[in-house]
Amino acid sequence: MTKHIARKRFGQHFLSDRGIIDAIVDAIHPQPGQPMVEIGPGLAALTQPLVERLGHLTVIELDRDLAKRLRSHDQLTVIESDVLNVDFSLIDIAQAATKTIANSEITARPKLRVVGNLPYNISTPILFHLLDHVDCIEDQHFMLQKEVIDRMVAPADSSDFSRLSVMLQWRYAMEDVLFVPPESFDPPPRVDSAVVRMVPLAQPPAIDQKLFSEMVQVAFSQRRKLLRHTLGRWLEEKGFVGTFDVQRRAQEVPVQDYLDLVQQLHPVA
Repeated sequence: MTKHIARKRFGQHFLSDRGIIDAIVDAIHPQPGQPMVEIGPGLAALTQPLVERLGHLTVIELDRDLAKRLRSHDQLTVIESDVLNVDFSLIDIAQAATKTIANSEITARPKLRVVGNLPYNISTPILFHLLDHVDCIEDQHFMLQKEVIDRMVAPADSSDFSRLSVMLQWRYAMEDVLFVPPESFDPPPRVDSAVVRMVPLAQPPAIDQKLFSEMVQVAFSQRRKLLRHTLGRWLEEKGFVGTFDVQRRAQEVPVQDYLDLVQQLHPVA
């Protein structure tokens, strides 16, 4: 089989360090029959050890040459698509689900486990896309640029706390589980990487998610300024009559305060 050349337009960096691969698989801890989807399987460095433990794996691959190679594996279902166009709630998991239930009748659709070495150039759009499908997901394990993961898990009032922090922490419990150096890839990226574990909260707060997203975006639009210059004006336009301290900067406000504010603006039963 001819050697595949990494394509810059797809942000391809292929994991090649066997020790790191084993550590990632251990962190994911796949069990036989679990329905799992891998985003960007590439040259199958993670795919093969995962499918050996699962028995079956669904993969999403945009590169048509890689997708063709992957289709030769009889334990893989290959979705050749941009992951941003994939509706995770519609992925057919019946083949995997039947392996976990002894009788022939499946009474409840099991949730998906999602894993992947995400393309660093579109990692944030992928995370937000998955947020729209979080109700059908059991957990997520992703390799990302370490700088991105630092922002994902950052606490309030830290330099890394950002819009991304708020938009993910309201819905997931997250943990930075593994550092991955550049030399673990071929070709090596110019940045450090890490693996994050994301577990959807069992009882997330009831909010208007669209309004919440708009509010947080406004808050962090000028993060160096006090919120009275950005969020304060936005709240006035919304006719807000409650209480909220706008004499703070966006990164100084805990996630819970943002949640409380959007619930004041638009209570959701």
